[in-house]
Amino acid sequence: MNAAGFPLLSLLTFLPLAGVLAILAIRGDEATVASNARWTALWTSLIVFVLSLILWVRFDPRVADAQFVEQATWLPEFGVNYHMGVDGISMLFVLLSTLLTPICILASWEAVQNRVREYMIAFLVLETMMVGMFCALDLIIFYVFFEGVLIPMFLIIGVWGGQRRVYAAFKFFLYTLLGSVLMLLAVLALWYRAGTTDIAGLMDNPVPVSWQYWMFLAFFASFAVKVPMWPVHTWLPDAHVEAPTAGSVILAGVLLKMGGYGFLRFSIPLFPDAAAFFAPLMFALSVVAVIYTSCVAFAQDDMKKLIAYSSVAHMGIVTIGLFTFNQQGISGAIFQMLSHGIVSGALFLCVGVLYDRVHSREIARYGGVAKIMPAYALVFMLFTMASVALPGTAGFPGEFLVITGAWRANGWVALGAAMGMILGAGYMLWLYRRVIFSKVTKAEVRALLDLSPRELAIFAPLILLTLWMGLYPSSFTHVWEASVAALIERHEAALAIPRMAGL
Repeated sequence: MNAAGFPLLSLLTFLPLAGVLAILAIRGDEATVASNARWTALWTSLIVFVLSLILWVRFDPRVADAQFVEQATWLPEFGVNYHMGVDGISMLFVLLSTLLTPICILASWEAVQNRVREYMIAFLVLETMMVGMFCALDLIIFYVFFEGVLIPMFLIIGVWGGQRRVYAAFKFFLYTLLGSVLMLLAVLALWYRAGTTDIAGLMDNPVPVSWQYWMFLAFFASFAVKVPMWPVHTWLPDAHVEAPTAGSVILAGVLLKMGGYGFLRFSIPLFPDAAAFFAPLMFALSVVAVIYTSCVAFAQDDMKKLIAYSSVAHMGIVTIGLFTFNQQGISGAIFQMLSHGIVSGALFLCVGVLYDRVHSREIARYGGVAKIMPAYALVFMLFTMASVALPGTAGFPGEFLVITGAWRANGWVALGAAMGMILGAGYMLWLYRRVIFSKVTKAEVRALLDLSPRELAIFAPLILLTLWMGLYPSSFTHVWEASVAALIERHEAALAIPRMAGL
């Protein structure tokens, strides 16, 4: 129970499961069940979003430590407790998860017509896992939510995906699960040594340097796949292409942030010496990801696959920022994760709008869409500009801060990150030109209808956030400044101890 006496985080985390129970209780014919399941899921997710807004309003950004802390005995004989809380680093990721869930449900309103009850249940369970993961302050609790995300996402891709959905679902599941097995072994090793899996307790019981390298690599095996980093990124394009539109939105918007969040929450603070030692490797892999996947994006003829490769490049910018170990780089990485969650999710929704009308994602099937769907062209242009980091949009502050932080750490790394911005502008503008401009030559394009009121309602909050984050970034960065400063201070102090001791 937190200091206020109200378990707000637990309510946020588990309220979607109440929606699941309500959906399971629905009776009637297929159409009635589908309609009631949609509305139940939507209202449940909207209530959770409102609760997360209350959490944001009551959050004190001046405090670096966890707030709204809840703790209860779970497995006392093993030193494992139910321990939840949020700090400046995790606060906005909770908000991102609760925002995108109702948007995904709305986006699926007409697109998903079979097994609607099960689909809505999968999304609500997924929301519980995402929120719980960002709130967990115990490694075992974190691991349960972290891996629990895989089950509903596996079903969303495998049941409601495209023609190769089973292949993509199993590839996604196996890649992400196998890496996490090593992480679980590392968690057990930490528990064996410290007698607890509480994150604060582990922080107070520093891991020996000789252990840190192996522990870092074990956690890296899990987080690198989740980011995903090159060369373990190959599951992502297949998953995005085969997933339904809403699945791609939540995959790009939240699930890709799990790896970056894991590096920030565990790898850097728990294994500071190993993090510093492996930073050059992280820089190298990230720069390769930024440049290589940007070049691969140019060769794509599928809109979803192009945006999927762009996501790998953008997340490469994130991992560069995280391992600069300075305020600009880490703040930029967090900002980039949040902005990418909004912008990339919106781009997948833009692709979904066309797919719902033409049932094709091939770039060559379109052309001249601006003449038929002017409102859509304007919305797509905004998110394209945000993706290429146009100043005044959400994509710019994060990339600017990361490049600034990278310059302080290594000028060549900053140059590699900047190359990603240049290449990103190239492939995104190439995509926009081929789809939106040129002549209308196809009858199916002439028959397109512009954005419906439901689609405008989906895009409206994403447009607002894209402009808000671009024009007033300090309203977001101040949330995590204190927590990031404390993280850097602990990291530098931990690195100084071996040198002082002559070890």
